[in-house]
Amino acid sequence: MRNDGRANDETRKIKFTVDYTKNALASVLAEFGDTKVIVTATNDDKKPKWMDKEDSRGWITAEYSLLPTSTSTRCQRERSKVSGRTQEIQRLIGRALRSCVDLTKLGDRTIIIDADVIQADGGTRCASICGGYVALSLAINRMIKDGKLEESPILEPIAAVSAGIHDGEVILDLNYEEDSSAQVDSNAVMTKSGKVIEFQTTAEGDPYDIEKMNQIVELSKNAIQKIIDLYPNTEA
Repeated sequence: MRNDGRANDETRKIKFTVDYTKNALASVLAEFGDTKVIVTATNDDKKPKWMDKEDSRGWITAEYSLLPTSTSTRCQRERSKVSGRTQEIQRLIGRALRSCVDLTKLGDRTIIIDADVIQADGGTRCASICGGYVALSLAINRMIKDGKLEESPILEPIAAVSAGIHDGEVILDLNYEEDSSAQVDSNAVMTKSGKVIEFQTTAEGDPYDIEKMNQIVELSKNAIQKIIDLYPNTEA
């Protein structure tokens, strides 16, 4: 039995609350147990400066931050320079969301996803990706309703979940206590149809068997389908 009573293949309670804030084009509170992330989507009617003017694609980018009291000890705000961890997570969120969109249908615009962790208990990047997809979907539907887009560029839903090996057993959706002492730490991002977008896995100590990795992938795949089924209706 795990420290919070869950079965090895069981996620924490997952919940998405749309329109959590009022100023963004779309906003979502994504909750994975005690991990809580506010994710917003903003439309900018221009492409990044680095993109060629002849490039027919729009763009999706992401920013991520841990708020000071999101962790058990206060973390410093990253004002002038973001950490390597923050950069890695921002890029992961952006890559994941771009992978499920036909960017040529976005037009000359950038959609910015902001993920702000207000409470961290493990799995913040996965919660940010899931909340990011919901916010993106809601924003796109609102732009269609407002006549800014002719059709949805979304190809299919995506989701993300963490998994790993703890005390020799493969477990799903690690909380902070489990993650901090796991022998293997993994994050999977997949589509609704089961295609892999990203699979990050690291042995924190001794190497592990390929059979265990296959178990992690299968457990993650099944969980991702269930998470997508929990997504709220984002029709404008």
